[in-house]
Amino acid sequence: MTKRFFDVTISAIILIVFAPILVIAVLAVFCEDLKNPIYTAKRVGKNAKLFSMYKIRSMRVGADKSGVESTSSNDVRITKIGAYIRKYKIDELSQFINVLFGDMSIVGPRPNTINEVKKYSDEEQRLLLIKPGITDIASIVFSNEGDILRLSSNPDKDYECLIRPWKSELALNYINHNNFILDFIIMIATGIAIFDRPRALKIMAKQLVKLKCRKKLIEFTEVGLNI
Repeated sequence: MTKRFFDVTISAIILIVFAPILVIAVLAVFCEDLKNPIYTAKRVGKNAKLFSMYKIRSMRVGADKSGVESTSSNDVRITKIGAYIRKYKIDELSQFINVLFGDMSIVGPRPNTINEVKKYSDEEQRLLLIKPGITDIASIVFSNEGDILRLSSNPDKDYECLIRPWKSELALNYINHNNFILDFIIMIATGIAIFDRPRALKIMAKQLVKLKCRKKLIEFTEVGLNI
């Protein structure tokens, strides 16, 4: 089974199964402010190709014009409905459409903005060798990213210092060792992380041990970053 076939099959199933939740979420976002409930963001994909990533909108219209790209859990741009759909990752479900279109995979490094990609080191440029994903090891480790940045006076700066280095290292390790079994485990752990993050972290740490990653990265993955 090729990764593309797996991506398309699983994405189609998920979109069908969760269609009622998607419809309810879209209607709830629209009813809150009578604005377009779908947010289209430009992201950098495989081989530095730009694509439009679809998300159920969790912020006020025009929030992306603030110049701040990192989001804390208490960000004033997040709507009341948005806070709920972000907590349970409902806003990410629409990205399975991107998988069907071929812009993304289910598992892979998270796609970044143009500004973030411009900051990539030579090593980080390798993140553009494969399709970006809806989830990866870093997505699980930093599933509490909003809480990490909650008290930050400069979310973008703190993201660069506290989060980006770890995310990049985890993503690069995934690129070096990605395979179907690892993808499947990451998918399962992603679902677990919504309700039991510590357990999901332990699952990911065990995988990094098997991949013979450096000890400090394994230790960090097992506990995550909590501030």
